[in-house]
Amino acid sequence: MSKEKYSGYVPPFTVTPRAISLVAEISAQIERYAIRMEQADGLRLRKANKIRTIHSSLAIEGNRLSENQVHDILEGKHVVAPLREIQEVKNAIRTYELYTSLDPFDLRDLLKAHGVMMEALVDHPGCFRSSGVGVFEGDRCVHLAPPPMRVPELMEDLFHWLKHAPDHLLIRSCVFHYEFEFIHPFSDGNGRMGRLWQSLILGRLNPVFEHLPIENLVYANQQLYYEAIESSTLQADSGPFIDFMLNEILHALKKYQGEPLIPEVPDKVPDKVPDKLKLLHPELSDTTWEVLARIMDNPQVTAVEIGSLMGISDRMVRKHIALLRNAHIIYRHGSNKSGYWRLLDEEE
Repeated sequence: MSKEKYSGYVPPFTVTPRAISLVAEISAQIERYAIRMEQADGLRLRKANKIRTIHSSLAIEGNRLSENQVHDILEGKHVVAPLREIQEVKNAIRTYELYTSLDPFDLRDLLKAHGVMMEALVDHPGCFRSSGVGVFEGDRCVHLAPPPMRVPELMEDLFHWLKHAPDHLLIRSCVFHYEFEFIHPFSDGNGRMGRLWQSLILGRLNPVFEHLPIENLVYANQQLYYEAIESSTLQADSGPFIDFMLNEILHALKKYQGEPLIPEVPDKVPDKVPDKLKLLHPELSDTTWEVLARIMDNPQVTAVEIGSLMGISDRMVRKHIALLRNAHIIYRHGSNKSGYWRLLDEEE
């Protein structure tokens, strides 16, 4: 993976033996996944993966809507949820619909996509930031992005390298993703745009990457994702992030070619809830009913387990449980540690 024939800007990165091995493994897995996508109900799988991708990428950024709710918004159904979170999903759907028309090597298309992704969410969608930004963990600043006046030049250099460098596209996609997050070119939406753009770059390697929900695994391992970014920043070398992302890509290829082709959009679990309850409590949202359905499926289930199933935080699950308790729908039988949930109208 020589850089000798390229004389322009080169971001600092190291291709480790592990990365070389992962590139070889990924290349071998791509065709198997492509065959999988061409099977009879591949269209249904592509739709399910689109839902996974949108849900996971937004959940990483704090959006609390479930896969079920993302599915409903995609279908044009009414969803009761915070307006900003609904807008984020609608914008992401519109952005992913542009996928095949976007050129991953064109900076203008990046700005266009950001304009769609962040419409009605920021003051100037589709424009680089005009002020300084930092990434914080609590009160600690873990990354101070370059000053805003440098952003246009840095992005021009990065896109020039992306388009002309001779390195394998898998490597370039990971380096771009890291450098994009380091530059932090926008006031908001950097995480979701960085992940989208890596997917677009990989689509030039093979179109199947449009339908590979890498974000789903990144979401499941988001602490490791942020640790890989931080480690690369400390080393001033995106090598750790390259290794992490290649590993996630390989795992995604293996996971989603081996699972059933029936899409894993969550069951419409609110339908499991007795109709009389929904009629008695029209103030409760679909998410609250879904929490109840999970409890009905497994009365000993924990808030953490429900959150994992629904793709929301355990704190949000506890809020919905409180709504169910306040509405006198459920109660706790026994202790918090060893007890279980029951419907209030259930007989002992």
